[in-house]
Amino acid sequence: MKALKVITAVLVIFLAGFGILLSGCAGSGAASEYGPEIGKMAPDFTLNGLDGQEVSLSDLRGRPVLLNFWASWCGPCRLEMPFLQEIYEKWAGTGLVLLAVNLQEDPDEVREFVGGAGFSFPVLLTTGNEIPLAYNIRGIPATFFIDADGVIRDIKVGAFFEVEDIESRLVKIMP
Repeated sequence: MKALKVITAVLVIFLAGFGILLSGCAGSGAASEYGPEIGKMAPDFTLNGLDGQEVSLSDLRGRPVLLNFWASWCGPCRLEMPFLQEIYEKWAGTGLVLLAVNLQEDPDEVREFVGGAGFSFPVLLTTGNEIPLAYNIRGIPATFFIDADGVIRDIKVGAFFEVEDIESRLVKIMP
């Protein structure tokens, strides 16, 4: 019983410390700080895409990025996917990069879903919690609008219901 209390206490202390790290309590919010908040540098990551290619967010500096976290089992995610496809097609020649980060699903299932729906935008695969935690993902879909300098300029948690909703936020990151 005493061991259970010790383990519980250690776990609570660890989670409290981890929560402080994720909340970005450093204070100033300057763009030189990394974190999942508007005005901060987007946390860097490197992930493999469905196509097998490795993508690093830092390699995309100089280009605005629409970063979307999703899963195929998520109804609101499925609802907004056609709007993301339309944005991808419409804005492809403007320098905008659209990355759809799938959260920990089997790659074959993701491939089947994406291919079956005819989506052609880049889909990246996470295998652990590191990147969702770095972006403080607590609900999906979650979309981050990152400017060419790598700074988060807007965040939307929840589905977009039309292309115009997305485009109204793109003005914050497009030159």
